Amino acid sequence: MATLFLSRLSFFRFTTNKSSSIKTSPFFLYSKTTKSPNRSRLISMASEAKESASNNPGLHTTPDEATKGYIMQQTMFRIKDPKVSLDFYSRILGMSLLKRLDFPEMKFSLYFLGYEDHASAPGNSAERTVWTFGRKATIELTHNWGTENDPEFKYHNGNSEPRGFGHIGVTVDDTYKACERFERLGVEFVKKPEDGKAPLLDDKIVYP
Repeated sequence: MATLFLSRLSFFRFTTNKSSSIKTSPFFLYSKTTKSPNRSRLISMASEAKESASNNPGLHTTPDEATKGYIMQQTMFRIKDPKVSLDFYSRILGMSLLKRLDFPEMKFSLYFLGYEDHASAPGNSAERTVWTFGRKATIELTHNWGTENDPEFKYHNGNSEPRGFGHIGVTVDDTYKACERFERLGVEFVKKPEDGKAPLLDDKIVYP
């Protein structure tokens, strides 16, 4: 048993230049370190009670048999400009484009990205679609054609009033090194690791 310590880094967004920013969906970064087995057992024992049904009204600890094959497959974001968004998710975050689906009659496209080896995807288009929907934790970018040409068009990102959506989490080997790289690549930070009242929050989870 080992402990994974998650160092949380606040939101950042990617901008193409100082005068014109294209906001992406907020991300948190998580940094990995390993601690002693004894400490991990204590964390495990403490977390079990906190996540128990008695401490979480409405929680069902035995999933319905009908949901046995379910997976968390995707989170969908609407984007203004696929050129900017695809550059961010692939070049900055290192994701691969797993599948693109176009719907000419309805004038929109879907881009599915994730941390998968796209070389392992089937060559057949239909089979690749099935393969894509079998991957866990992907991001679906929805582009309604023409929005990229409208200077007044924008989407609400959930992190300004009224607040709703918060962030997507990405685990990295070293939060500070990742931030240094992001700065070199032109990423604009809403908050850096050393900012705020709790600059680095060490959230602990246990994995086998």
